[in-house]
Amino acid sequence: MQIDISEIVSCENREVTEKVHIEQDTFVSRLGEFPITKSAPFDLRIANREGSELLLSGETDLTVSIPCSRCLTEVPTDIHIVIDKKLRMDGTEVVDDEMEETDYLIGLNLDIDKLIYGEILVNWPMKVLCREDCKGICKVCGMNLNKGNCDCQRTELDPRMAAIQDVFNKFKEV
Repeated sequence: MQIDISEIVSCENREVTEKVHIEQDTFVSRLGEFPITKSAPFDLRIANREGSELLLSGETDLTVSIPCSRCLTEVPTDIHIVIDKKLRMDGTEVVDDEMEETDYLIGLNLDIDKLIYGEILVNWPMKVLCREDCKGICKVCGMNLNKGNCDCQRTELDPRMAAIQDVFNKFKEV
């Protein structure tokens, strides 16, 4: 969704509140593709302060389906997004207070999906678990250990002893 902000930029101290709909149905990053299962429209306030600053503010909640870090079961994860941006207008170029270029403001069009994408990226959880005591998956057969036990050998050998283990395995074959 794009919002034309030419009226707001041209009038000093003008303030507009827009009802914004998030059109993204997936979040795509280097980690993979994650479906956005729930998003609600929200109010985005856009204000021109003294003809030199553009203020963006609003907040919303999204639910994204993210795999558990241990067992890979899909977990609906709530992400609370707070938009609080202060942009300066230097001629036609608009940069934020850290003097970084914005990719969500192209000319006089505000791209809501790119703005929300950046906020999701910043608020992405470090680790998602389906439950605190998640047992994960078996390293040998890949079975979800929360659903039951497998018959795989779980003793982990010291990797420094791998060469000696190979010698013992050769003698067993003879």
